[in-house]
Amino acid sequence: MSAFESRGSREPIRAAGEEVPGRTLASELRDWIKSIAVALVIVLLLNLYVFNLSTVKGHSMEPTLKEKEWLFVNKFSYLIGHPARGDIVILKDPDMHTVERQYLVKRVVAVPGDKVEIRSGKLYVNGEEVTEPYTDIRIEDGDQGPIVVEEGHYFVMGDNRHQGASKDSRIFGTVDEKAIQGRADFIIWPPRQMGGL
Repeated sequence: MSAFESRGSREPIRAAGEEVPGRTLASELRDWIKSIAVALVIVLLLNLYVFNLSTVKGHSMEPTLKEKEWLFVNKFSYLIGHPARGDIVILKDPDMHTVERQYLVKRVVAVPGDKVEIRSGKLYVNGEEVTEPYTDIRIEDGDQGPIVVEEGHYFVMGDNRHQGASKDSRIFGTVDEKAIQGRADFIIWPPRQMGGL
């Protein structure tokens, strides 16, 4: 008995690359197509429910995010939880009513039940001034509010607080949670900017 055969096996050992009798090119091709189809379905499901990649367009999130940076967007986190203050989110532009809506990247500054006010260039939530280390200037677009954020909605703003620099909840109002697609967790490109948010 050969050292390469198991005791109860009568199946001969085949050399690597040796064809298995009965296997045709068509059956090999079918197996490849099945494998590729399964892989595509898995990738599509991951893209739909777990993560996505998004590219920053515009300057509304400067200095935190810069144009053409690539973001890793965690979609799963909001399937099991809700956006929190400080989260950077990707959302459908609520101001556009076309089939192909644009997406925006903004920061959640207030959650359902919060009272938001902008006064003298500063952001206040529930009467308390919010410390915003991610901005480089006071809010230049004037006073607003107070506004109470309704259930299932969020108040979002761009980190760029220069006048007219960000289209956000100060323009289109609070955002329905259904419009929020996911949370931006990492900058993945360019390499020198790579890191968590």
